[in-house]
Amino acid sequence: VQLQASGGGLVEAGGSLRLSCAASGRTFSNDAMGWFRQAPGKERDFVAYINWNGITTYYAGSVKGRFTISRDKAKNTVYLQMNSLKPEDTAVYFCAARPRGTYNSNRDYDYWGQGTQVTVSS
Repeated sequence: VQLQASGGGLVEAGGSLRLSCAASGRTFSNDAMGWFRQAPGKERDFVAYINWNGITTYYAGSVKGRFTISRDKAKNTVYLQMNSLKPEDTAVYFCAARPRGTYNSNRDYDYWGQGTQVTVSS
């Protein structure tokens, strides 16, 4: 079972990126999924959550209104559209699947991707 995150890169402040998280080895079409991020020397923080059918989403306050999580169940892929990026959004972004408890806890997800670096220059 593998979650492959991609789409990171270097972008100027105010720019946009779209991250993808493709699953292989197992379907996650009936599982909730999330995005987290980790800056150097900091904890892995919650960014966004989407439930199994894509109807319910939650966001961290710092990204609400700028980021959008979505999923394509046919492609077994979850996306994170990031607009109006700020230097403080710089981090390694991780996708995760199948939360067992609290949707915004990095301790409650069963599966994790390897992360993709997002760097926002000022």
